[in-house]
Amino acid sequence: MTYRLPLDWLQPVKMSRIIAHWSAGAHRASELDKEHYHLIVEGSGNVVRGDHTISDNVNTADDDYAAHTRGCNTGSIGVSLACMAGAMESPFHAGKFPMTETQWHRAMDVIAHLAEFYKIQVTSKTILSHAEVQPNLGIKQAGKWDFTRLPFAPNVIGAKACGDKMRAEVKARL
Repeated sequence: MTYRLPLDWLQPVKMSRIIAHWSAGAHRASELDKEHYHLIVEGSGNVVRGDHTISDNVNTADDDYAAHTRGCNTGSIGVSLACMAGAMESPFHAGKFPMTETQWHRAMDVIAHLAEFYKIQVTSKTILSHAEVQPNLGIKQAGKWDFTRLPFAPNVIGAKACGDKMRAEVKARL
């Protein structure tokens, strides 16, 4: 693995999972993105740190944490790709800011580094997309479909297919 996050972005705490998202915004991290995600990968592949540290999500009882996934923030690291503003699920349209292949690859680098640092095994319950939270963990979500389509890989369709691709690429980097 060649890409490494700055060490001061990581804290020696116990984390259980990594949940990947898209921001439903433009290719640049917004202030709202920074409020909700620990790390945001911009369209260029640049990685931006969110307002909350990863350790803020060890315990969310104090209401000071990155709120990225309904009912599943405690022990979870939120990584988002800044993209997909105006996207439509069906018929699929990626909007004005489609997920880029460059940003996907950088996100896989980031997730692999986090998995290695936090000793998170690569499974469908520990490294997953927001669209997989409800089927894989049984935690009801409000119509989240990030991500069930990858604009640069049109043959990859559905939450499981996208999640399997993500996990395979993360495993290959470890």
